[in-house]
Amino acid sequence: MPRLALYSLAVCVLAVVAAVLSFVQGSWLGILWVLMAGLSSNMCWYYLKRRRVTR
Repeated sequence: MPRLALYSLAVCVLAVVAAVLSFVQGSWLGILWVLMAGLSSNMCWYYLKRRRVTR
């Protein structure tokens, strides 16, 4: 797995956890964490697909 894909996957997992905790506490700030998770998951897919194409 490419290093950047692994980093973006870790950011995605942490953002999802932060979003869940934020919503449980009743904060609407979780919406930003959901957006961050979506962006980082797209980055993860991009780096994985780019590696497959370059092989």
